[in-house]
Amino acid sequence: MRNPYEVLGVREGASEADVRKAYRELVKKYHPDQYRDNPLSKLAEEKLSEINEAYDYIMKNRFSSSGHTGSWNRGAGASGTGWQDSSNDGGLFNEVKRNINVGNIKTAEELLRKSSNRNAQWNYLMGIIFLKKGWYDQALTHVNTAVNMEPGNMEYRSTLNRMSMSNNVYRGNAGSRGYNQGPDLCQLGACLCCSDSCCECMGGDLIGCC
Repeated sequence: MRNPYEVLGVREGASEADVRKAYRELVKKYHPDQYRDNPLSKLAEEKLSEINEAYDYIMKNRFSSSGHTGSWNRGAGASGTGWQDSSNDGGLFNEVKRNINVGNIKTAEELLRKSSNRNAQWNYLMGIIFLKKGWYDQALTHVNTAVNMEPGNMEYRSTLNRMSMSNNVYRGNAGSRGYNQGPDLCQLGACLCCSDSCCECMGGDLIGCC
């Protein structure tokens, strides 16, 4: 990965406000909506991915509430990322994903709550955990927070769209059936498909046949 500050076009001593401003402007510039039916859409998608990665590194290592720090190693070889990360959150988040994928939801939640770095990935993973527990409103809130924190992250946005569609199906069916009746097969199917899609985004699979 290139120097994340160069990717965002800010100096290494830039304030958090300056970093966020640069990130928002770049996301707006390279957002997929700007490149519909455009031969440059693939390049824009790759650029946006690089921007998201750079932003995540800077925010996690300089402005994290957990107080972790990091520095850019300009002499890093081609095989390394160049970023010296003193935070353990990346490893913790990977462990959370692993537990989610094998169905250890309680363990995943306990691990995630140990992190004080409540960044976009933290909110996304907590949203997936709530979704697996069947707490759809809480799940929607956390995934929406992740999207607001990283509006250019297509994985978060895609998951939010699926969840919103499922939630609309649920509320629409509930309104037509009356308050005291339980969910019908359509609503359950929509929720299961949404959960499966979210798991597949992280390399897992809730519904083996899909």
